[in-house]
Amino acid sequence: MDAAPTSTSLDTGGIVALAATRMVEAIRARHVSCREVMEAHLDRIAEVNGRVNAIVSLRDRTELLAEADAADADLRRGHWRGPMHGLPHAVKDLAPTRGLRTTFGSPIFAEHVPEGDALFVERLRRAGAILIGKTNVSEFGLGSHSYNPVWGTTRNAYDSALSAGGSSGGAAVATALHMVPMADGSDFAGSLRNPAGWNGIFGFRPSAGRVPSLPGPDAYLQQLATDGPMARNVGDLALLLSVMSGHDERAPLSLTEPSLSAELPEDDLKGARIGWLGDYARALPMEEGILPLSRSGLASLEAAGCRIEEVDLGISRDEIWQCWLVWRHVLVGSRYRPLYDDPEKRALMKPELIWEIEGGLRLSADDLYRASVTRTRLYQRFLALFAECDALALPSAQVFPFAQELHWPTTIAGTKMDTYHRWMEVVVPATLSGCPTICLPLGPWGPDGRSSGLQLIGRPGRDRALLRLAQAFEEVSRPSDRLPD
Repeated sequence: MDAAPTSTSLDTGGIVALAATRMVEAIRARHVSCREVMEAHLDRIAEVNGRVNAIVSLRDRTELLAEADAADADLRRGHWRGPMHGLPHAVKDLAPTRGLRTTFGSPIFAEHVPEGDALFVERLRRAGAILIGKTNVSEFGLGSHSYNPVWGTTRNAYDSALSAGGSSGGAAVATALHMVPMADGSDFAGSLRNPAGWNGIFGFRPSAGRVPSLPGPDAYLQQLATDGPMARNVGDLALLLSVMSGHDERAPLSLTEPSLSAELPEDDLKGARIGWLGDYARALPMEEGILPLSRSGLASLEAAGCRIEEVDLGISRDEIWQCWLVWRHVLVGSRYRPLYDDPEKRALMKPELIWEIEGGLRLSADDLYRASVTRTRLYQRFLALFAECDALALPSAQVFPFAQELHWPTTIAGTKMDTYHRWMEVVVPATLSGCPTICLPLGPWGPDGRSSGLQLIGRPGRDRALLRLAQAFEEVSRPSDRLPD
């Protein structure tokens, strides 16, 4: 765990090394000012962002220091803004931010400045966060490799020759390298999980409806993607989730519960049962070293008192994948169809987005219904497994970080990948289920010192119980000790 604040530890390096929870305590106790916290993080960004390209649309330093001074003035007057009072925060560049450029990584929106905030961004501001800029993404969030024609490529926190993953690659790298205390991300196809594992931090995909989104034209179908937190430790993850979560009547599918507490339960995990799904009984191709690395994560859970047993998902890989393709085509394709219908904008689209849209155009209502039936069967199968297990485990990616010049891996262990996202197939069941899922960072222990992660899938709505399992893992494995410099 990060050291408690002391008078000797709070130089620039000491400030950015603090856990966000400790940073907030230090600010509230007046051991450090919001200005000092802001200066330390801006200095850190100036030091390391040039080699990894994680933070984009960075705001003017003078303006940010003025906002930090205002937060200090509030504190002197006895006004505490909330649990993120004075913390610098960079929002993922897929989420609208009022008055701050939001490009989605697309040349179509290269100069776009929204007039309003995403729902969770509203909550960040109310909690006292100071928005310093955005974090880089893959174009429109498609593909688990953060590169785009507006900002370029985000590079891995451990090795700048490698991919950071995506689409929350900028968020993961900025957090791992202490450019921000913690970060928001979003997850449709593993975007809170793959980059977290590849950069040595935790990424949490909450239960469906836990972190609601302001409805756009469609408030009901767009339910497979969710926003969520990323952090260097589980306590910070819980803090950010407490700010982002909670019911909002503008989002009809949001859970009718208040925001989750940042305090984690103290359950005794001795005898907790973890079902190991692995590679679906050798159905999924895996790069050499991925499964042994995942089993090292299971060993940490065993050391924390858990019991590991192999389980069978009970639905074939092909059934799940075909179901996924339909949902992905429908949700992505329909959302961006208006851009596709404009020839000038279509010419600026990446091929993967055009493929998704045109795939959706070939589908019928009956195709969507059958995909929903398969998704329902999958969810029922998860419930059956949870009758025997407290959580399910499998790798967070099928490959280790690859060269940052590649678009995406075309083969895994000799198996050809037939789509731009087939190499991330291992994340699909959790997404379709809507169950809370966390990436536990493993490494850098893999081949050539590369890092990856272990997914833990929890029972529906049991987000805090899953965070407690992750905390137990953290206490044994201490992943923050292995973060890059």
